Amino acid sequence: MKKFAVLMLALAVLCLYAAAQDSPAAPQEKKVFSYAYSIDDLPNGMRVITVPTDSPNLVALYMVVKTGSRNEVEPGKSGFAHLFEHLMFRGSKKYTPEQAEEVLRRAGASSNAYTTDDRTVYHAVFSKEDLDRMMDVQANAFQHLQYSRDAYKTETGAVLGEYNKNSANPISKLYEVLRETAYTKHTYSHTTMGYIKDIEDMPNLYDYSLEFYNRYYRPEYVTMLAVGDVQRDQVLALAKKHYGDWKRGSYVAQIPAEPPQTSPQVRHVDWPTPTLPWVVVAYRGAAYSDSDKQAAALDLLANLAFGQNSDLYQKLVLKEQKVATMDGGQDMRVDPELFAVMARVKDVKDVNYVRDQILATYKQFAETLVPADRLAATRSRMRYDFALSMDSSSAIAGALAPYIALRSTPETINRRYALYEQVSPEDIREAARKFFTEHNQTVVTLSTKANSSEKGGL
Repeated sequence: MKKFAVLMLALAVLCLYAAAQDSPAAPQEKKVFSYAYSIDDLPNGMRVITVPTDSPNLVALYMVVKTGSRNEVEPGKSGFAHLFEHLMFRGSKKYTPEQAEEVLRRAGASSNAYTTDDRTVYHAVFSKEDLDRMMDVQANAFQHLQYSRDAYKTETGAVLGEYNKNSANPISKLYEVLRETAYTKHTYSHTTMGYIKDIEDMPNLYDYSLEFYNRYYRPEYVTMLAVGDVQRDQVLALAKKHYGDWKRGSYVAQIPAEPPQTSPQVRHVDWPTPTLPWVVVAYRGAAYSDSDKQAAALDLLANLAFGQNSDLYQKLVLKEQKVATMDGGQDMRVDPELFAVMARVKDVKDVNYVRDQILATYKQFAETLVPADRLAATRSRMRYDFALSMDSSSAIAGALAPYIALRSTPETINRRYALYEQVSPEDIREAARKFFTEHNQTVVTLSTKANSSEKGGL
């Protein structure tokens, strides 16, 4: 009996071994963001993310503030998120602007900032030996920013100059008109720069600037991202040292909800100086999501329908040469963003033709299924383009920052790219049918005023 039991056990082991040999190998999890990282939350709500890399000596330190032009909820107060991109370099109680600049200079640091609808990001790259001192300068600006009324007025003047400079670019005006046409309530209706009337009034709003700072420059709005020649214990200890006493705030902006669009919108911009005409065809799109396949489907559709490998691009840009540049898609945003296709047309007489070709492509993707092999190739290209873009500590931090602002974890990147793998041709068509409807549409054109009159149709 004992011999029989041993024999049966041996047979069972052999069967299991055979079964294991016959079974297909378990699919390996494909993570597009494959770097090891750690996440730590300070008691005050500030998050610290550390990503050690093989890059020797250098550190990329990013401070991601979940505040952008979306947070500018009061009428007459647009543009303040971007203004702080300037004010934050105006010194603190501990460091004058000159002293802070001297620390950066001695560290050989590359430092800058940018603002979008949903976030403001301050970033610096420097030698790892300077991490403590750099964090001290930065922490003092975040907690003890100090600027005089004169310095404030100087920076508001710089912002006005930046607006005027950008306004010389027709794309800036096209984008401004597109957003204020497509949105009626939501703060996405104004650009990051803000309305010109608000910028002109900024010099009178010194006290409001302090209020804006006290609202949003709080630990619960901020994530520190340290990438490079760093270790978790080191970064966390320094974060506690410099930010541990930072007091949590309580302000939560009430972002106005955008009502559904009920009819197509059309606008035209007469440009005062000679320029090639532009046309943009946009639809209300989706908010960023790492769990909703329709949001991921729109990303794939943007590449399939309007990317440089698309049939439309090949036709309008390369074959017919009616269009100088064309691009399409939607940015990752907290709330539903516009899916827009912009084209710079070579001749004003072709603007309506190009517009109709873009509209026909939208319709095509709502009616027909994209070939599975093209979808697979697009998915693969997007994946490898993203992976290859992270070729330095600074590039890794730069790629992470938008996702950190949206979901506070690098893992959302892997979830998003896993979603791409699940999107089918039917999902692409369904997303096109849902979002690319006539009542959801906004078309804006721009051309030189004289040309517009000659054309008569714009």
